Amino acid sequence: MSYNTFGRLFRFTTWGESHGPAIGCTIDGVPPLLSLDEADIQQYLNERKPGQSKYTTQRQEPDAVKILSGVFEGKTTGTPIQLMIENVDQRSKDYGDIARSYRPGHADFTYNAKYGIRDYRGGGRSSARETASRVAAGAVARKILGDGITLKAGMVQMGHHIIERERLDWNATRNNPLFCPDPVAAKHWASELDKIRKSGSSVGAIIEVVADGVPAGWGAPVYGKLDADLASAMMSINAAKGVEIGAGMGAAALTGEENADQMRPGIKKSDGADGPPEFLSNNAGGILGGISTGQQIVARFSVKPTSSILTPRMSITEDGEATDVVTKGRHDPCVGIRAVPIAEAMMAIVLADHMMLHRAQCG
Repeated sequence: MSYNTFGRLFRFTTWGESHGPAIGCTIDGVPPLLSLDEADIQQYLNERKPGQSKYTTQRQEPDAVKILSGVFEGKTTGTPIQLMIENVDQRSKDYGDIARSYRPGHADFTYNAKYGIRDYRGGGRSSARETASRVAAGAVARKILGDGITLKAGMVQMGHHIIERERLDWNATRNNPLFCPDPVAAKHWASELDKIRKSGSSVGAIIEVVADGVPAGWGAPVYGKLDADLASAMMSINAAKGVEIGAGMGAAALTGEENADQMRPGIKKSDGADGPPEFLSNNAGGILGGISTGQQIVARFSVKPTSSILTPRMSITEDGEATDVVTKGRHDPCVGIRAVPIAEAMMAIVLADHMMLHRAQCG
């Protein structure tokens, strides 16, 4: 098993390396007759692509997607969809100095330990360049979900700085280069990140992603839990080091009375039928027993500071000799920024898979 594939019914496999000729993915299980063209995918790739501000890597990639199969006359055919994104701005020479040295905090050592060979040019498969393929797959997943389910994500913490929840405005995330849902914090963070960028260092972040409109009933006990699959999806994102659903780690500080999301009868419909129940809080993050409750699905994950920095760090060579490593090239001072559209994509992918699994079992 190579483990380059994610999902069960909605299933995609990514391929390609950071400095190879192209990257892409093959998506299987997409229902036929969905409207799909390259523009549907490109709009999300444009949000993730590098070089859009001084706060991300200055690698200039258009990330132009090409649909090679699975679509005919603007409709999905039900057959595998092959997507390709060409790499046009590789600078492999930036990595010549570390061809035989392991970068601290990167996957250089572990890839070499596993395979006995590694692509030192930007990390090869371990590079966040791979995530463009996920965003493309996520765009297709959104087509399956339809307009009734909406996704939103933002950077809610950068280093020690945390947003003020009273100022939370999800519409603001697309109006600042940090994808921050607090417009006041966004201005302050930009100034702080500028100092970090100019010093050649980096900083970590927390990303929050929310799904509205998910009906009750998606997910399955015991090993097909919706929150377990979401945690797996978010942890698979480059640099992710922790995931929580709803109150998450904070639930450990709550009492049973505080944590339980109390319920009341919902408003009756016009035909007299009972409406969905009303929850008085959402500490569960919209998931109980691994199954959606009909509330907002809320997940957060942390990303570590970019390991590629200009400050010398102690390491070893492939021959086991001591060395100091300085990583040159073009790197994100905070990977949390471009992780926002990736988080939305992975949420869409998991939800599309569970939507199809639920229909397969329950009709």
